Amino acid sequence: MNSLVEENYLKALFLLSNADGEVSVNELSKHLDIKMPTVSSMMKKLSDKALVDYEKYKPVKLTIQGRVEAAQIIRKHRLTEMFLVEVMGFGWEEVHEIAEQIEHVNSPLFFSKMDEILEHPTYDPHGSPIPDSEGNIPGKEYRQLSLYNAGDTVRFMAVAKSSDDFLKYLNTKELTLDTKLTIVEVEPFDGSMSVSYKDRSAEILSKVVCDKLLVFRTD
Repeated sequence: MNSLVEENYLKALFLLSNADGEVSVNELSKHLDIKMPTVSSMMKKLSDKALVDYEKYKPVKLTIQGRVEAAQIIRKHRLTEMFLVEVMGFGWEEVHEIAEQIEHVNSPLFFSKMDEILEHPTYDPHGSPIPDSEGNIPGKEYRQLSLYNAGDTVRFMAVAKSSDDFLKYLNTKELTLDTKLTIVEVEPFDGSMSVSYKDRSAEILSKVVCDKLLVFRTD
């Protein structure tokens, strides 16, 4: 059994992995806000457990077993977030910290029951995919709203790099998942967008916001 700290490292490696599955120790150090020597020491420990491929001064890569274990941690986290929202009535901006604690519970039966109650969801309340029990992740490709043009109609499907403050901001704009938006105008100077959705005809969204809204085109 891995410790809570080891699980946090595995999860971070999974989320930070590039197309080749690699993560630099420096990137991992910055993400976790932990000093490089400490991170290197943990990579050696995880390597001894056959959970990562690690050589000094080279990028780290999860092994097949490491990737499965990391995906299971993420599965537990995202299932918990969905349960808190759908069953317990929490707001999507309230669930992350609670799920951070519950994801370390070592009870497959507990999470299996949670999955059953939710009728086996494939996405969490923020639109992030939930790995299945084997560690496989549904593969839908969304793009940032900021990559689209005036006249395009898109559907808001997920939030990228969300924070509680950003989710609260979206609440004030009544922007929820599955909302259909039409881009009215794109400001060339700063990339901000005027969009229409629901009963709002010309809502202004900054480029920072548009970069964090993941959508797919519907027209």
